[in-house]
Amino acid sequence: MIESLLYPFIIVAGALQALGNSMNAQLRGKLVNPWLAATVSFLPIVFVFTTLFLTMPTPLPTLDSLGKMPWYAPLGGVAGAVAVFGGLAFIDKVGAGPFNGLTLTANILTSLAMDALGLFGLQAAGFKPLPWLGGLLMAVGVVFIARSGGKKDKDEHSSTTGKLLYPFIIVAGMLMAIGVVWNAQLRGALLNPWLAATVSFLPVVFVFALIFLLRPFPLPKREDIAGVRWWMPLAGLTGAVAVFGGLLFVDKVGAGAFNGLLITANLLTSVALDHFGWLGMKQVKAGPARLFGAAVMVAGIVLISVF
Repeated sequence: MIESLLYPFIIVAGALQALGNSMNAQLRGKLVNPWLAATVSFLPIVFVFTTLFLTMPTPLPTLDSLGKMPWYAPLGGVAGAVAVFGGLAFIDKVGAGPFNGLTLTANILTSLAMDALGLFGLQAAGFKPLPWLGGLLMAVGVVFIARSGGKKDKDEHSSTTGKLLYPFIIVAGMLMAIGVVWNAQLRGALLNPWLAATVSFLPVVFVFALIFLLRPFPLPKREDIAGVRWWMPLAGLTGAVAVFGGLLFVDKVGAGAFNGLLITANLLTSVALDHFGWLGMKQVKAGPARLFGAAVMVAGIVLISVF
């Protein structure tokens, strides 16, 4: 199938997304204020996509295509940013393992539901047991990987207060999957993928910049800024590859296959980053639980992609 030729790009996008997450963590550590860090991370994305649009301004949307655009389409970037906000606000309360496990599991199952029901303009595929079995396997794999992240996660997620946040985290994971499809709808209406990417990211930058202006403290010190490496502000650009891939490919391969491949590549790259301690990450060796989770996830994405 021609769709399978797109899989390598999606896998690379997922790997870059994982690199971007680690780079963002380093940037946030240096800039101290999470809203400032998020603004700095997203600004280069808008600059790059705006420049590409000005360089390649055609095709332009028509009045007919704009008239058919769903009202929610420009909010795809904001929907995905809810998970970013959740990570900034809640990951230290519930632990990285439960946070990632809940968001990614909700993402996978929401993607399969959208494919099955044909939501948001996707072609309805109906209920197929093997892809849903694959989604279940991926969820199990995510749990094994997430729960093997260290003692800190295990201690924190047992907190009753942390568990009260689980519904929000699940919604954030669902919005991650929905945001990808909304971005595809935006691209269909605006025709030009560079214009669509710019429109998708602009509201995100506006929101983070506004929150920073409202909550400007703490501010980084001179020595903090001096410690910012040249690659740290590029974190958003690496993650933007996945968003751009969603704009172009989600309607061709389906939300389940796209998000499944993206998440699998993301988590496997994250396991490698932890195992080797790359990009300044704390070294966490990939033990049997993580390797088993990775194998189960690969089996799950095969069922989703092939069937």
